[in-house]
Amino acid sequence: MRNIIDADVIGLKSKKTIRIFIFLVVFFVLIINCVVTVPSGNVGVQSLFGKVKNKELSEGLHLINPFVKVVNMSIRTEEYTMSGTTGEGKKVGADQISALTKEGLPIDLDITVQYRLMKDKAPAVYQKLGLNYQEKIIRPVIRSVIREVIARYDAKAVYSEKRAEITASIDAKLRESIEPRGILIEQVLLRNVTLPPKLSASIQAKLESEQESEKYDFLLISAKKEAERKRIEAEGQRDAQKIINESLTPQYLQYLYINELKDRAGTIYVPTGRDGLPLFKAVE
Repeated sequence: MRNIIDADVIGLKSKKTIRIFIFLVVFFVLIINCVVTVPSGNVGVQSLFGKVKNKELSEGLHLINPFVKVVNMSIRTEEYTMSGTTGEGKKVGADQISALTKEGLPIDLDITVQYRLMKDKAPAVYQKLGLNYQEKIIRPVIRSVIREVIARYDAKAVYSEKRAEITASIDAKLRESIEPRGILIEQVLLRNVTLPPKLSASIQAKLESEQESEKYDFLLISAKKEAERKRIEAEGQRDAQKIINESLTPQYLQYLYINELKDRAGTIYVPTGRDGLPLFKAVE
């Protein structure tokens, strides 16, 4: 009988020990889940039983509800590249954007867009778009905007003189379309424009012709300016000569001659009279 009682006591103690162990394990799990660290360059998005909380977590250590799930999202500058060079863009293989110009001519463009997630908009982006928002928003909007902008310009403008203006237009349209969704556009780089070979050769020849024409116009303007300069210089010399001729009296020439003699070593000036004989001082 005593053995039976001892066995029951031991059983009760074992159950109590197991319960204490389970309690401690659960307690430590809860404690661990209450502490979360958000890495540098990220923001933590909280969700409780599938519902996203509006308050994001900044970098560092935080104490949270153990039942809250935290998803880290990068707020660093990212880039999305679409390029015709294999391995350079986000997609495997050639991924340049094909668009039609104002004349309906096809061209290919390589582009890189630098962007970053707005910290305070991270919960909304996660709730509406998820983690792969680049493929859901960045890529399709880039393609749509580029085709819309390129359709306003002819091929020559895209290839040469209006490239900076086109890049600025793409940048403005992307900001207008993407930033309200919580993604900040930092910079748009239109990296390469590829035209069909025949069209490219035609535009290149036209550009060279225009450059030659501009060079010829510059030479004409320079020649006209040089002729005008020489004309003004000649008029100045003529006027100066006229003034000199009018002022060259015999007395002035004699004065200039005597003035020149004073700087010559060994020169003795002997004044003469009207008859050319030397003038001597009277001796008293």
